[in-house]
Amino acid sequence: MRKFLVILDDSRECLNAMRFAAMRAANTGGGVEILAVIPPDEFNHWIGVSDIMREEARERIHAHFEVFAKWMRDRQGIDPELVIREGEPVPEILAQVRDDPEIGVLVLGAGTDKKGPGPLVTQLTKNSGSLPMAITIVPGDLSKERLEAIT
Repeated sequence: MRKFLVILDDSRECLNAMRFAAMRAANTGGGVEILAVIPPDEFNHWIGVSDIMREEARERIHAHFEVFAKWMRDRQGIDPELVIREGEPVPEILAQVRDDPEIGVLVLGAGTDKKGPGPLVTQLTKNSGSLPMAITIVPGDLSKERLEAIT
């Protein structure tokens, strides 16, 4: 089964990327894998404090994931998988794609502010010609109706 990989983070554009991935998967018989990456700079503390912060980060990710997973199951009939990795986001995304050969499309949400589309979109599109999967960039301000129409 072909999977759509979508990145779970705290950005506004993450919502449209999640919606797009779920709708495309539902319409094409695919699956959705949701990847959350915990950056290493969150744990530059004493070992005991670092372990507590890591566990709290994982709990936040699971709570955030459950919101999206419930919507995907209830509205699209898709039961997404959650993967949590620790490290720098771009290398961890590429490592996940290498580790899971069923991933066919990386779905990214593009920011709508004047700073640009966001760091992941910027970094990954620079190397898009040599990536092992297709990338779909979903505009952050695309309406639900338009998303439904194009998926």
